[in-house]
Amino acid sequence: MTLRIPLLLTAEIVPFAICTERLAVLLVQQATTWRLPGGPVGGEEDLDAAARRHLAEQTGLGEIYLEQLYTFGEPNRDSGQRAVAVAYYALVRAGFSLADAVPAIAETRWVAVDDMPVLALDHAAIVTLARRRLAAKLAYSTIALQLMPECFTLSQLQAVHEIILGELLDKRNFRKRILALDCIEATGEMARQYGHRPARLFRAKRPGQVDFIK
Repeated sequence: MTLRIPLLLTAEIVPFAICTERLAVLLVQQATTWRLPGGPVGGEEDLDAAARRHLAEQTGLGEIYLEQLYTFGEPNRDSGQRAVAVAYYALVRAGFSLADAVPAIAETRWVAVDDMPVLALDHAAIVTLARRRLAAKLAYSTIALQLMPECFTLSQLQAVHEIILGELLDKRNFRKRILALDCIEATGEMARQYGHRPARLFRAKRPGQVDFIK
């Protein structure tokens, strides 16, 4: 006779943003433990819809870029029950304020990925994999634009790539590559930078869309 074990299916989300020149993740507090936003998937609920619902309810983040990452289903990932988590990562544009979002129902905190507290369950492993996926996609997509404000300089865009990759990039080669992708356009305005010459401002040609490089 086969013993049936109740299965808990959850959606867990890794919200990323660039905060004070570091890649940061938004955590929520549960009792005395920090964890990723997320929770159970309803019996008749779509996975993506569940992820967006928990993200909005717990952090106030609404219409932002969201992508499914991986399914974590190790038998011992939750000592209390058999639990499978479908993980996602989300990207929050620079300048977005949680204070402007719908009030959250949980205590939240932005934490640098390299300086996280101990997290619940296997959430640290989920963050690590999400960061690797994000870094890898820089090579073949325009995903970094989802972390940028509406208008930005090429230097700011390069800085975001460098923060995610953890390495410096050649300025000339980076600009040549980005402009060749035809994914951004000049706004016709200049950004005044203290101690530097004014720099041209750009914006994404297709906001909210990630293009893949062939």
